[in-house]
Amino acid sequence: MSLKKLAKIDQTNLFHPITNLKSHAEDEDILILDKGEGVYVYDTNGKKYLEGLAGLWCTSLGYGVQELADAASEQMAKLGYASLFTSKSHEPAIRLSEKLIEMSPYTNGKVFFGNSGSDANDTQLKIFTYYNNALGNTKKKKIISRLKGYHGVTVASASMTGLPAQHKLFDLPAEGFSHIDTPHYYHGAKDNESESEFVQRLANNLDSLILKEGSENIAAMIAEPLMGAGGVIIPPQGYFPAIQSVLDKYSIPLIDDEVVCAFGRTGNVWGAETFDMKPSSITIAKALSSGYLPISAVIIPDEIYEPVRDASGDIGIFGHGYTYSGHPVACAVAIKTLEIYERDNIFQHAASMGDYFQTRVNKLNSFDSVGEARGVGLICGIELVSNKTTKKGFHPMGSAGRIVAKACQDEGLIVRAIGDVLAMCPPLIITKKEIDEMFDMFEIALTKAEETIL
Repeated sequence: MSLKKLAKIDQTNLFHPITNLKSHAEDEDILILDKGEGVYVYDTNGKKYLEGLAGLWCTSLGYGVQELADAASEQMAKLGYASLFTSKSHEPAIRLSEKLIEMSPYTNGKVFFGNSGSDANDTQLKIFTYYNNALGNTKKKKIISRLKGYHGVTVASASMTGLPAQHKLFDLPAEGFSHIDTPHYYHGAKDNESESEFVQRLANNLDSLILKEGSENIAAMIAEPLMGAGGVIIPPQGYFPAIQSVLDKYSIPLIDDEVVCAFGRTGNVWGAETFDMKPSSITIAKALSSGYLPISAVIIPDEIYEPVRDASGDIGIFGHGYTYSGHPVACAVAIKTLEIYERDNIFQHAASMGDYFQTRVNKLNSFDSVGEARGVGLICGIELVSNKTTKKGFHPMGSAGRIVAKACQDEGLIVRAIGDVLAMCPPLIITKKEIDEMFDMFEIALTKAEETIL
């Protein structure tokens, strides 16, 4: 089918997520992808693109991995579906849960499977609610998260999210969710405030919020190791230890949202390792299956699981779960994904390539339109400004980002514009040569775009 005909059918029938629906309906140049191989994807006209965002922060092993296709095919032929409800089980879910506990920071724990990071963070809220009710802490219902944090788009996870686009016209956030400071020194620091002073001020603000809300009313705080969809915001050194100290003071758990960071993205298996977080529970998705099939998981230690287990015995059931919780095909693909990570030393490769990747990121600070080029491991955010001295952005916000992202696409590079931040997060298998290709295209695109935006 021709590209023009496909685009027309798309505009007539398809309701797109996270999209400006009005401009999409008028767009005559919709990117329709057809196939992928390695770090590259191809559109229906055969044009080649370097996939600079790993799909949506997820295709860690790149495209066309036959082993993952084979794992899905074999499991689908053997047992295409099975439920984990009412004590039923199957080998792929059992083996995957064992491997995830082995990889986790917990000596003993349990894994609850879902389909997306959004539903996993809903599960986190429900587990902590159930847990506190089981212990008689019936006031502990509130969740603390952060401005610009992203935790999903369901009612609960979008309420945790601290981004206006996920709230406007949805009547969100719901009650019981509080948002504290974004840990972004570039924009958040006061005049002459050092990074350590900035961190201490944010910790003090958290302490004040807890006192205001009442520690007896707070179930948990949730945080990403780095803020992905908020603009690839890297926390300052010492941020999480300072936050953790406050949480420990009031015995408030910290939920670690590893949906973007887990499995090597920051140079370690867990983003928590990179930023010295001490998680009470963990949310994972995306790279768990290299994005090949929908799957997510919540990992909790046994000290949280056991009161939940006992309470379910008292009332007769733990009444939460999804039809596709622990889908055998998704679990089989995830098992193979983790096997490839280990066998092919993907995490070590990503850490090595991350060092070189960041040297290319830092060079972008020389561009007139770049206010801050930031990143860690194989992820970065390039923030565009109209004035480097004042850090003034563009008006309307996002206009420059769209222009640069389109220029990148014209050059054969896919990036994501988050407002006026250009995010890049390539597959972990990327080579030094491909990193150079990626940033060479980005620099060409940015040079051309600066003629328009400045």
